[in-house]
Order: sequence, then structure tokens, then C-alpha cells
Amino acid sequence: MRKFMKHTFALLAAALISVGAYASSAAEVSTVQAEDPPVGMYRSELTGEWISSTLMNQRPIAVMVDNEKTALPHYGLTEADIVYEMMNSTANGRITRFMAIVKDWGKITQFGSIRSARPTNFMIAAEYNAIVCHDGGPYYINAYTKLPYINNLSGGFARFSNGKRVEYTEYITLNSYRNPTKGQTYSGLLQRINAAGYSPVYNEYYSGQHTTFSPVEYTLDQMPTATVANNVSLPFPHNSSMLTFNPTTGTYDYSEYGMAHVDPAHNNARLTFENVLLLNCSWSQLDANGYMVYNILCTGWDGYYLTNGKAIPITWSKLSDLSRTVYYDKLTGQELILNPGKTYIGIVPSDVWNQVVIK
Repeated sequence: MRKFMKHTFALLAAALISVGAYASSAAEVSTVQAEDPPVGMYRSELTGEWISSTLMNQRPIAVMVDNEKTALPHYGLTEADIVYEMMNSTANGRITRFMAIVKDWGKITQFGSIRSARPTNFMIAAEYNAIVCHDGGPYYINAYTKLPYINNLSGGFARFSNGKRVEYTEYITLNSYRNPTKGQTYSGLLQRINAAGYSPVYNEYYSGQHTTFSPVEYTLDQMPTATVANNVSLPFPHNSSMLTFNPTTGTYDYSEYGMAHVDPAHNNARLTFENVLLLNCSWSQLDANGYMVYNILCTGWDGYYLTNGKAIPITWSKLSDLSRTVYYDKLTGQELILNPGKTYIGIVPSDVWNQVVIK
């Protein structure tokens, strides 16, 4: 968030954090958040930021984005409210894949390129009541796509003539797209949702507000467990993911393959995050081809929360596909309250968790 918010609301932020603890209850924060909303706006359940109230009931989408170097640059990723990065396979240097949670998908022009999904993606997307957008996947996902609370759109999105191999040419567009080179027309997201008969608004499987956000931006300076967190290196050897605190914007800039991550769909804007959650998680190998699944349904795993250049240790739990992932301050045991803004969530394999570097 903007630095002026830190100064303008310093006293209010201090009221939310006392002696290293968060506000005494989420209810107190919710009361403050509800005061004096701008006309026609509400606080997004995914970012805690003010957005148009016309989006209040709209379901998000969860887009699988290819993270091979050949797939770069990624189009539209800065439109995501939450970006997950996780190991997609134990092969190919444990290559990662993004899952982007997008609330305001009505502004999409070109998003991707998109790629296949894994079981873990459906287990996480369900807690957001998100429509999963992907292109196929191993047969291990079949049981998930048949679940009543899973809606997914697989393949058939727009193919752009970008000079790359076919697996790097598929992107989501909002409306139908006609490829001028191929002379072929592809249905857009709106057409696909309608054709599938999916509700574009939250359905009976939506469990409500996902995360508690502070009404104003704060720092972790008063937290007794806080440490400096200006640079983060993640043990993803294929793409060497890094997050660097940008003191000008007060956010964490994402880089991979030794390059800044930029979005050509938005004037090469940097991919940057107010909140960073790093989650230690075990995984199970499914076969000799590298397919795996994170043991995401668990309780009490370690992690870190980073914001405004500082980090604190946390724990986290997720009890079922439909239940939200809950994050706790490891010292106090109180539920974490995030800063308003976009969030990066890195799921790190437990066998390399000790290789996470925060300094």
C-alpha cells in the first residue's frame, strides 16, 4: 500500500497491534472496516481493498499459469488478487506453477499462458468457491473435477500466434477471440461459463469471508518475533524465485529466472505483493513420472508472514477442501490479520523448507 497510509493511520494501526499481538478479535477489525465505505464500494474479501460493490457476489476464477521460462512473459498476472506458487512436479528441477486467484475477471484481455492442473489446485480453489481454468491434467485430477463443489473449464481457450510451441500459446480472454493468422475463433471466459451452466456468483458451497484484513496498513515492528525480511530466496531450483522488498512501494517485487517479473498486458508493470505467506508443507509422490500432491489438508505446519520488510513465524491449518486456510501468529496463537493488498503464497516442500532464505 501507499506509504502515506502508514503515516496517516499510524495511531489506528498501533491500536490494532499491542505488545506484539494483533487486535483482540476479528470482530473488532470487521467493525472498523465497515465504517464509512466509499459510495458504491466494499472491501474485497480477497485483498481487503475497496472495490466496486457490483463485484461483491462475483465468484473468482483460479487460473493455472505455466511457469516454464518459455512461457514468459506472463500476460495479466498483475490482475490477480492472490498468486500461489508451488511445485508442479518432482521432475524437471521441481518446476513450479502459478495458480492465480482473480476476483475482477471482467477486465481480462489476455491472461496466461495457461496450463494443466494438479489435485492440490482443486483442493485450494474450493475454499474460494473459484472456477478453475486450466488445460487438462493427469488422471489424478478426474476425481476432483467430478466433485459437486468443483467447477472447472479445461482447454479450448484462445490460441495466440506468438511463435512458440503450441503448449505455450493458450490464453484466457473475456470474450471470443479470432486469431487473425489461423482464421479461427475461440470462445471467451464469459461464453465458457455460460455454456457450462456455472453460476458466475457465489453458490451454496461458498463459506464466506476468507481472510481477515486490517482496515489500515501496519508494520510488524512491534512484534517480538519480527526479523528483517528485505530479500527472500525460495528453494525452487528450476526458476529461482525471489521476492525483494521495495521501500518505495512498500511491497515485495517478484523475480524469477534472474529477471524482474513484468506484465506486458499492463505496460510491463511489476508483479508485486503487499503480503507474502510462505508455507512449509509435506507432499506425496503419485508415480514415477513426477506427479505429486501436497498434503495440504493438515494442521500446525510452520510458515512465515512477511509484510513491509519484516517477517514473523506463523503456523497454518486447512481441515478440508471447502474450509479456508487459517494462519496464526506462532507466538500468540492468534489468527493472523493481513495487510490490505495482494498476496503471494509460496508452498514450499517440507524436505527443502530449511533452504528458505530470508534476510
